[in-house]
Amino acid sequence: MLDIFRDYWPHLLFVISIAAGAVAAAHAAMTKEDARAAIGWVGVILLSPLLGAGLYLVAGVNRIRHKALANRKSGHRRFDKQIHEHALSPNRIVAEFGQPYGALNRLGDAITRFYMTSGNTIAMLENGDRAYREIIEAIDAAQHSVLLESYIFDNDEIGRRVADRLLAAKARGVEVRVLIDAVGARYSFPSIVNYLRQRGLYARSFNGNVIMGLRMPYANLRTHRKIVVIDDDLAFTGGMNIREAFTTEFAGDESAHDTHFRVTGPVVRDLFAVASEDWHFATGERLAPIARNGLKEIEPTYMRVVSSGPDGSIETNRNVIIGALSVAQKHVRVMSPYFLPDREMVSAFATAARRGCASTFSCRRKTISGSSISP
Repeated sequence: MLDIFRDYWPHLLFVISIAAGAVAAAHAAMTKEDARAAIGWVGVILLSPLLGAGLYLVAGVNRIRHKALANRKSGHRRFDKQIHEHALSPNRIVAEFGQPYGALNRLGDAITRFYMTSGNTIAMLENGDRAYREIIEAIDAAQHSVLLESYIFDNDEIGRRVADRLLAAKARGVEVRVLIDAVGARYSFPSIVNYLRQRGLYARSFNGNVIMGLRMPYANLRTHRKIVVIDDDLAFTGGMNIREAFTTEFAGDESAHDTHFRVTGPVVRDLFAVASEDWHFATGERLAPIARNGLKEIEPTYMRVVSSGPDGSIETNRNVIIGALSVAQKHVRVMSPYFLPDREMVSAFATAARRGCASTFSCRRKTISGSSISP
């Protein structure tokens, strides 16, 4: 046997490399949602079948997504498409807003996990001073539970204010759970996670141990969600992390410009479903979904939660935005700290502009207005 291997090892290595490369290339082509990523991996594998297949095995296979799918199949799917009693019928949307928006609603039903619902309220919190004040007030008024998820939660004055109110809520018997992204938690030192844990609060990091746990290939799979759900009937979400930089109190005129929202109604249950699945992924603990009788209907505002990433459904937001651009009639306004549209997104904006929609883009304090877009 050793003589055969010594004489024919180049041939064996060639066969193994071709087989490994074929399997890896087929897997990349069939599983990657981003066509550019699939083409890139297939190219690397074809150029060097054995080395490329090994690199793909280490850095290309999304095992985190596989774990998330396994968790969902094992019983966590009860959150999917859960709200039926408040879901709006397609006929109602068409009757109130016309056929184009009925088509947009059908698109949302087809590609997102949650229905458009009525009975919601939403208030815009235009800066960190107001957003953190209202979040702290809501935590202080919590009676049963607080679930907080954030990408960045700094151990600065604002962070400690929120942390101390969470600790006070726990001390009076409220169930408090805090999930901070493992990378975002390291934006300040020492980490606020340790600050909370040392005081007995149930705080965890999302997708941590990227080195010791041999998860370095997936270090870019982060949770950038900012969700706070309080007592099953009130939630905060938007673009603000928890840090001094978003407040004029500490950053003055240099404060970061971002927007947060305070919501009530059935949409709270959907936000809770998203945050609780991330909590389950990080801790293994399954949280019971919010019961129907825990929701309060106040206003008829229509809302839908559109969740994406970090492991799957990464195109959902993009597809919903392109769908919205296709039915826009008067204007399109975009506010984002980062705006890197792909070719299809640019084409959708350009098509809307050519139909007569005015476009306004606000990116990092710079505003560009116009009726057309040039790549």
